[in-house]
Amino acid sequence: MSKDMQSLVIVTGMSGAGKTVAMQSFEDLGYFCIDNMPPNLLPKFWELVHESGTIKKVALVVDIRSRAFYDEIFSMISQMDEDEQEKQQKVDMRILFLNASDEELVSRYKETRRSHPLAMEGRLLDGIHKERELLSEIRSRAQVEIDTTDLTPRQLREEIFDNFQESTGTPTFHIEVMSFGFKYGLPIDADIVMDVRFLKNPFYVESLKTKTGMDKPVYDYVMDDPVTESFYNKLADLLKSIIPGYEKEGKTSLTIAIGCTGGQHRSVAIAQRLGMDLNDNYYVDITHRDMEKSQKKVIEHANK
Repeated sequence: MSKDMQSLVIVTGMSGAGKTVAMQSFEDLGYFCIDNMPPNLLPKFWELVHESGTIKKVALVVDIRSRAFYDEIFSMISQMDEDEQEKQQKVDMRILFLNASDEELVSRYKETRRSHPLAMEGRLLDGIHKERELLSEIRSRAQVEIDTTDLTPRQLREEIFDNFQESTGTPTFHIEVMSFGFKYGLPIDADIVMDVRFLKNPFYVESLKTKTGMDKPVYDYVMDDPVTESFYNKLADLLKSIIPGYEKEGKTSLTIAIGCTGGQHRSVAIAQRLGMDLNDNYYVDITHRDMEKSQKKVIEHANK
């Protein structure tokens, strides 16, 4: 998709075939996702999307609950084609149809104990057959069809990424390396937490107390200790060996939190080094949650 082109994906298919996983996957790909928008609002919504100029990728997730949508979708597509020609608007519009075998759909409904939208007062299988009939036309017009019968949620996610991820080089998996102070509490969003309070503390060196791990004297003080070097090499090797597993399992982000007492010296230095090392192979964001807060308190106390 070119930079100026807008992308619209209509996600539809059999109830129970995986539309919820699909919507989450499109969100991770940067799409603005809407689940079952009333059909009469769609033309106005698309007009607002064009006028905003900021939303480039939209995924509309619809199912048989919005059955009126299927009566209007094809005229909407035709209207979009006309608008594209008249206003020179570039729109990449695709329909994704999610399918699964009758046996698998029955099994999923039995497992979740949900009611099929077309079998509220009848047999589940009758509702599935009726839905197939109603969706036959839009299925025939779908550019992409994915059979989820034998797919796990992670495998479905991979299929969607393969079909809809742009070849722009923008990574979908990223790592946040965060420093923090235990005295301010654990970061609740951390996937991996490492305690570095056993390393020698620059806080007790008068010339380093008010500085942070971002300052070279503090960084060197922490890193020049043989204990730090041995620890860091083992930590880096461990993380580099397990991160591919997180990525393979479908995670889009991984937060690694490094903590010391106040989040000002040791954790900042270790987080900086780790983030720079991991940045060779991954998109990495380095943050220091408590560094400025802790430094401010130390300076205020020193000036009393």
